[in-house]
Amino acid sequence: MELLLERIEPLFGMELTNESGQKCRMDASPALGGKDSGFRPMELLAGSLAGCISVDVINILKKQRIDLKHYAIRIHAKRLEATPSPFESIRLIFEFDDQVDPVKVERAIDLAKNKYCSVSASLSDQIKITYEVKIV
Repeated sequence: MELLLERIEPLFGMELTNESGQKCRMDASPALGGKDSGFRPMELLAGSLAGCISVDVINILKKQRIDLKHYAIRIHAKRLEATPSPFESIRLIFEFDDQVDPVKVERAIDLAKNKYCSVSASLSDQIKITYEVKIV
């Protein structure tokens, strides 16, 4: 995976581009001097968790020939009041249409969250973070 993050406007207006050319705008909160012109990094992280789990849930249910008429997740994330301020909790509220079997849905969510979702597996202290500095 290769991504490019570029600052496109002062102070914190940034654009993230993936290898396929899709773009996502990012910015900081106005309290830090941002303009609210894009997602904040922690919003993207919480959204990535929900998106990753969703891909797996939808795939699991598709394999069971369950056709979803409605699917959504409401995300409620709480961060610690500290520096840094990591997530204290993330609550995902799944919405499905009334045609689905609740037992199958519960099982799909459990499998996605605990076995298949790479983002969920990455949210731990076991990640080794390294960096490199290039001055250009």
